[in-house]
Amino acid sequence: MTTKAHAKVNIFLKITGTRGSYHLLASRFMRVENLYDTLSFVKKEKTDQRFVLEGRFGCPVEKNTIYKAYRLLLELPQGKRVKQFFHEHAVRVEKSIPEFAGLGGGSSDAAAFLRLTNDVCDLGLSREALGTIGAKIGADVPFFTSGYASANVSGIGESVKPFEEAPLQLQTVTPPVACDTAKVYQRFREAYIQNLTKNENLAKKLLPMQSADILQHYDAKTVNDLFPPALDLCPKLSQYAAEGWFFSGS
Repeated sequence: MTTKAHAKVNIFLKITGTRGSYHLLASRFMRVENLYDTLSFVKKEKTDQRFVLEGRFGCPVEKNTIYKAYRLLLELPQGKRVKQFFHEHAVRVEKSIPEFAGLGGGSSDAAAFLRLTNDVCDLGLSREALGTIGAKIGADVPFFTSGYASANVSGIGESVKPFEEAPLQLQTVTPPVACDTAKVYQRFREAYIQNLTKNENLAKKLLPMQSADILQHYDAKTVNDLFPPALDLCPKLSQYAAEGWFFSGS
């Protein structure tokens, strides 16, 4: 019982408004076919009541997105079925997606767990239902539960609409720079919040465009509103922008 949890990139990411402490976005998410974690359910040697999560993670189990997904499934009418299954099975994750890289590794792991559990435990949940559960874990999770290769994502991540286009051959590079997502958004509010109307107008132009055309005609700072605040916090990123790399992260 194994599945892939693919990385994603943001071809563009425009912040168009706020909703309380949340940020409203318009973005193109694209799945990275050649970069993924591998998630498996493996039989325990001995049945017990612990939820066992095996893998290299930078956080305690209780804060892991997979564990959060597990806890949400327990709240369903089918929750007893899920609990019994994981009394007998452990979750094993082979990590390949770097952390703090804007590639959605934690969100993709949670979505892969939801999809695989839905299948093996015969929960009968639709993609929409999985997306609703996923949105409680993180804004990127509904994209990963959708199964789309490319999609326009809006709201706080809960609106995911497939976008038909030819897949791109994406090369990803992870520099030795870790950007804290919460701090990047905080910096956006401090220094860039006045740009919301301008951002929304550009988003309207970008949403119908092919990803290849966007990357050809726009630069990194223009298409990703989180890049300028990330650059403020992590100036080393500027050398990668100078080399023509685009930046991902939401």
